[in-house]
Amino acid sequence: MWYLCVFYHRLLDYRKPEVESLSDLFGAFGDQHSPDLPTQNRVLEWRLPKQHHPDSPFHFVNLPSEDIARNVANRSILVKGIYELWGEGSSYEELEQAVKRYPAERKLPYLTSQSTFKITIDSFGKVMSLQEQNERIRGLSYIPFKGRVNLKNPDHNFWLIETDDTATNNGLPPVTQRRIFFGREVGVADRKLIPTYQLKSRTYLGPTAMDAEMAFLMANQAQAAPGKLVYDPFVGTGSILVSAAHFGAMTMGADIDIRVVRDGRGPDCNVWSNFKQYGLPMPIALLRADNNLPPWRPGLKEVFDAIICDPPYGVRAGGRKSGGRKLLKGVVGPYTVPDDKRADHIPSTAPYSLAECVHDLFDLAARMLVMGGRLVFFYPVLREDDSVEDHFPEHPCFNLVATSEQILSSRYSRVLLTMVKTSSYTEELALAARLKHMEFKENHTKWLEDGNLHSSVFSPADVGSGESKASKESKPKYRGKYV
Repeated sequence: MWYLCVFYHRLLDYRKPEVESLSDLFGAFGDQHSPDLPTQNRVLEWRLPKQHHPDSPFHFVNLPSEDIARNVANRSILVKGIYELWGEGSSYEELEQAVKRYPAERKLPYLTSQSTFKITIDSFGKVMSLQEQNERIRGLSYIPFKGRVNLKNPDHNFWLIETDDTATNNGLPPVTQRRIFFGREVGVADRKLIPTYQLKSRTYLGPTAMDAEMAFLMANQAQAAPGKLVYDPFVGTGSILVSAAHFGAMTMGADIDIRVVRDGRGPDCNVWSNFKQYGLPMPIALLRADNNLPPWRPGLKEVFDAIICDPPYGVRAGGRKSGGRKLLKGVVGPYTVPDDKRADHIPSTAPYSLAECVHDLFDLAARMLVMGGRLVFFYPVLREDDSVEDHFPEHPCFNLVATSEQILSSRYSRVLLTMVKTSSYTEELALAARLKHMEFKENHTKWLEDGNLHSSVFSPADVGSGESKASKESKPKYRGKYV
């Protein structure tokens, strides 16, 4: 059945992938791990209202049942609401005719005298006064409501949503004609989640702590749910695992910095205290581990249901791996830490390029994820001429199902990659992955190995690039695209 899906006007590239991921989680495509339906076919049908821009917050989506639509809306971060559309039009006369044409057998169960109801007036691109809202409600007298009005806890909530019809778009996606929607609420998002988990009230923070909204989006892309085990190999202060634990998943993390995972800033200000602050289940374990030298015993496979992480890519913090410069160059040999110094010993580390980090992450995920498990991670890209690279690292064990760009500046952005494991790990596939990785590193992203993303982002602008700057400024920009 087709439903009206209304999004919040933010993080535009993340909206549809989140809905499709949650639809898959709640059974819109049948069994999640069924081999009969390849991952590339697990997509929903979408269409736009008449004369709406693709970046419009209004979309129609085809979902198999109302229960799935309600579950998706209630859990989503970027969906404002999903509605059963009773009618739409460019004027209130058209809307009235459309509502009257809507099948009576679909309307009457929600208009009985035994039920209570509420009508909510909403708009996009404009603000309506209380008087205007009351006029809109009185104009719906042609709908035979028989129940009582209940503004606090109604059985059924109906929405009248109107878009702006002015010539200027006010910094929003262009609207060529006013559109009015009327429908019954199926489900709405709980936006109280974001202020509850906002970073400014978090007990323990670090310089690379993931924003709460983005962390919840990553958890939704990974389909975190009760009974699933989620792992973050770059756990830091635990922001991503906190969001996964909120959705009921079991969590586990690792970091190369033992001071972060063991000590924090004291017994009441550490990773564990972040979970305690929100009353969430504690992680199964927090390890001091190196992504370059994983601690898992040989032969251990398919343990985690999802791996979610934000790898270090050298803008705010650079990657590190075990060894130290002298050890890696062979100046000194491997050493054993004396027993009396182990308690306070901090192992030496060396720079860890993004190319090596991404390869090791793929190898870890290919080994340790269950079939159908998800790998969700950020990948940085440089922006040139207002465009972004569309070729990303690959692995023969994974299928890329979603890419969502977040523009961080005019020079670089990060793309959230969502991948599903479709093949079991073998030594042959590991060799193929190594060759694919070397080819990618050679042909596509030159700054991966050198680690000079920081220089590319913060170096002075080229004075002679006036022409490209003018072309960038001539392209339309509106609120939300760069959030």
